[in-house]
Amino acid sequence: MKLATTAFAAILATAVAGLASAQQYPTKPIRLVVPFPPGGPTDTHSRWAAQQLYTALGQPVVVENRAGAGGVIGTDAAAKAPADGYTLLGGNPGPLTIAPSLRKNLGYDTLRDFAPITLIARSASCMCVHPTVPAKDLRGFITLAKASPGKINFATPGVGTVGHLAIENFATLAGIKMTHVPYKGAALYTTDLIAGNMDFAQIQVFQAVPHVRAGKLRCLAVTAVARSPLLPEAPTAQEQGVKGFSSYNWNGVLAPAATPKAIIERIHAVLSKPLTNPDTRKQMEALGYEVSGDGPAEYAAFIRSEIEKWGKVAKAAGIQPE
Repeated sequence: MKLATTAFAAILATAVAGLASAQQYPTKPIRLVVPFPPGGPTDTHSRWAAQQLYTALGQPVVVENRAGAGGVIGTDAAAKAPADGYTLLGGNPGPLTIAPSLRKNLGYDTLRDFAPITLIARSASCMCVHPTVPAKDLRGFITLAKASPGKINFATPGVGTVGHLAIENFATLAGIKMTHVPYKGAALYTTDLIAGNMDFAQIQVFQAVPHVRAGKLRCLAVTAVARSPLLPEAPTAQEQGVKGFSSYNWNGVLAPAATPKAIIERIHAVLSKPLTNPDTRKQMEALGYEVSGDGPAEYAAFIRSEIEKWGKVAKAAGIQPE
């Protein structure tokens, strides 16, 4: 009985200390690790989150771009940081939900080593070709690909990215074979696609629209479950017979797993509040984003479902962990 009372007292003391720490938080600058180069969606949303936290909490939030290995390097660094609320991670599907199926020695376990805080937004892509490609829609492209197995090249931002696995999933569902050409970023392959040096690629809707409107690219389909208001004339892949296919890039904020719950909840409160603001939502939606704001429990469930989804895609595509 005495041992039980002592143990309870220790647990209570730890909880009280954690609450006091959370009430004082933050007392120094916060580091937000972005596992990709500056300029991409993960960097953009992370800098938005940094500004919200600075405004609400009064401490600087330093965005640290630690790119490499498809986002794995920066994500691993965040996983191993002290769980005190002073290191956060800009979340992206590549290193968090796809890499677990593609890498044997990842160095971190997404479900074990991270505490999801807030899912900020997600965005769909256009499945694009150069206008000289003799396919006017996705059905025509599938017919073209079936007639020339392996001869159509598709570009992605790299092995293990959501762009890579999404197209592998599409190819499996459509029953076609193509050749993967990994690039170091979407900007590089977009240039090649516009120049006619690449056959097929996914480009985020808001980035693709100007090129589609100018006649430099043809959007065969959007990867969302519903048509994009930015390009309403473009049907979804599912509308064109690729049943069960959808793909989104998404961004959020996470912390090392043992970060005090009270700090997690405080950060979520700060980030979710502006996402309910009509002006903020309108600005994000104008760029093709579907605004979320999901909290720790919902975000964790979403990540779990994404890991399961991409694991099945990798297996169906015959991609072996390396």
